[in-house]
Amino acid sequence: MTERLILSLDAMGGDQAPHVVVAGIELALRLHPGVHYLLYGDEAQLGPLLECSRDVAAVCTVRHTAERVSNDDKPSQVLRQGRKTSMWLAIQAVKDGEASGVISAGNTGALMAMAKILLRTLPGISRPAIATVLPSRQGDVVMLDLGANSDCDAQNLVEFAIMGEVFARTVLGLARPSIGLLNIGAEDMKGNEAVRTASALLRASPLPIRFHGFVEGDDIGAGTVDVVVTDGFTGNVALKTVEGTARLYAGFLRDAFHGSFLARLGYFLARPALTRVKNRTDPRRYNGAMFLGLNGVCVKSHGGTDDVGFANAIGVAASLVTRGFNDRIKDEFATLQFGAPSSAAVASHR
Repeated sequence: MTERLILSLDAMGGDQAPHVVVAGIELALRLHPGVHYLLYGDEAQLGPLLECSRDVAAVCTVRHTAERVSNDDKPSQVLRQGRKTSMWLAIQAVKDGEASGVISAGNTGALMAMAKILLRTLPGISRPAIATVLPSRQGDVVMLDLGANSDCDAQNLVEFAIMGEVFARTVLGLARPSIGLLNIGAEDMKGNEAVRTASALLRASPLPIRFHGFVEGDDIGAGTVDVVVTDGFTGNVALKTVEGTARLYAGFLRDAFHGSFLARLGYFLARPALTRVKNRTDPRRYNGAMFLGLNGVCVKSHGGTDDVGFANAIGVAASLVTRGFNDRIKDEFATLQFGAPSSAAVASHR
């Protein structure tokens, strides 16, 4: 990095804030040594934490505010009354050009609402989308939208596909990521009008994207495609189902290995392999959902994450900024608008 990267943090967002925020910065220091942090939060709580770590204090500037957004606050409420909260001020720093990205583990709905109002969307994008990275049999998979937009039309899905494809190239380092539309079947006639039209638009797109077609729920874990695109309602349900199933089987394994002496002995012998599985599927490794499509980098950390998870969210924001994600999004949509497929071309692909 030729210039110092500055990130703004909602230091009061999350179940364990501000402790987890400061601890996360400490872990991130080794991987991102050139980053400086603007911490928005209660100085009385942040001060003692920073005094315990000179290294963290050296890369942080505290911006005091006693107000914070709670998990119970409604987005409409915080838009009217939350302009002095740590979340609002952290986003405002990106809008004002003081920081290149913002990270918060606070209220998701409030964060999205504030970010849309303050940062606006990029040219060519009608709605931002929440994206995350999930493990699969073939490697990491990008999935979006995960809850920002319950109802989506075909154009929204096309926009999500392009943003997800650019994310997979810039952050995951994939040369030509494949894209799939989540559907109730792989056949062309399956699904509602929105997904069928989106499929036709993607096939007729002038962009050099690798569109696979429709994928089903079990294709997510199989890694059939690199980018899975869906509306926010379906995506959120799918994500919670994946997370719940993972916890269910983790519980089954714990119960099975504590069932008898032989089971405990089996666990001892299998522990190295089980540790590799645990590390591969550790949710902290995938912490940091991105709000793609905004005129500024905004990353949402899980509210209940620990220092490892928050450090990974910092890494996601740093990667998005340093790899010019938003500039690439602008270029892709400029190309799309210049060479937009005609209605006849779309119809021919149905």
